[in-house]
Amino acid sequence: MKNDKKNEVSFRVTSLEDLTNILIPHFSKYPLLTKKAADFKLFLQVTELIKNKGHLTTEGLQEIINIKSSINLGLSDELKLNFINTVPVQRPTIKTINIPDFN
Repeated sequence: MKNDKKNEVSFRVTSLEDLTNILIPHFSKYPLLTKKAADFKLFLQVTELIKNKGHLTTEGLQEIINIKSSINLGLSDELKLNFINTVPVQRPTIKTINIPDFN
């Protein structure tokens, strides 16, 4: 959806196919920088778990929650209360030396 007044474009993901066919290839081609790149790598792990139906098991769901606890702001207070056995995963180290030139 394009908003010329705000000079922005938004994209709504409505399916796993949107993620795997559009969003993930975009950010693989045009990588995020700094902490967001680490979040994206963790996000990729979650999408793989979902593609392999891992979210349908208790263990797989806990693994997703463990990953989520290391992404961005971590877990909400409600998730912390409901998933008391959460062990955050180690965040990938991202070293950005300079901004890539995509021209």
